[in-house]
Amino acid sequence: MVDTHCHLYDEAFDTDRDEAVSRAVAAGVDMMLLPGIDSASHSRQETLASSYPQYFRQMMGLHPTSVNDSFEDELAIVQEKLFAPAADYVGVGEIGLDLYWDKTYLEQQREVLKRQIRWARELGLPVCLHVRKAYNELFALLRDLNYGTYSGVMHCFGGSVQEAHRAVEMGFHIGIGGVVTFKNATLATVAAAVPLERILLETDAPYLAPVPYRGKRNESAYIPVIAEKIAALKGVSIAEVDEVTSASATVLFGL
Repeated sequence: MVDTHCHLYDEAFDTDRDEAVSRAVAAGVDMMLLPGIDSASHSRQETLASSYPQYFRQMMGLHPTSVNDSFEDELAIVQEKLFAPAADYVGVGEIGLDLYWDKTYLEQQREVLKRQIRWARELGLPVCLHVRKAYNELFALLRDLNYGTYSGVMHCFGGSVQEAHRAVEMGFHIGIGGVVTFKNATLATVAAAVPLERILLETDAPYLAPVPYRGKRNESAYIPVIAEKIAALKGVSIAEVDEVTSASATVLFGL
């Protein structure tokens, strides 16, 4: 299985990071993708990826909640890393729009996102989009860019079924994580409605652990729990969910 989005380099794993990797592999998760956040975490991300090159691949991008008055400096670092001669990133991310906490930097977030989407297209890489309370703004931005179809994933999808279908029509995959197991979760309805071929498994560890671990630290070893829920919603086997989602991740990210 592939965990297409996790932050095992986060400080939450400082006491048992090696064990968390071992648990994931033992659970059948043999590839984990590490998205970039900002320059404060790059070294941690790179150290983890280089320690286990057989299990981790990296993305690079500036997270929308890290966009502030110094965004040009942060973007310059991202650009340098993405376009370095020896760069080996599988995607540009996580990037996007986040209006959950604050709308102060909305215009800056828009500019940062547009620039990073352009870089992804120049490099032939998929994008990993973080969207929170901003689907209308995101779709408007994508429409303005007028690229037609896109390559990427809407990570930790939090929109409606209609918005999921719209994303799929634009070429995106839908990232499904632990929230799909929550009681009365809209994400379960979305997962049931979206074609399995367009679903990617993810944890967003250490955040959003699935039931029965809800409220605790999430980790990549819980991917099978998410796969099991999707299998139940789709009326297929866990093996089929594994096979189809892993194939989709492999193709999208060039694994």
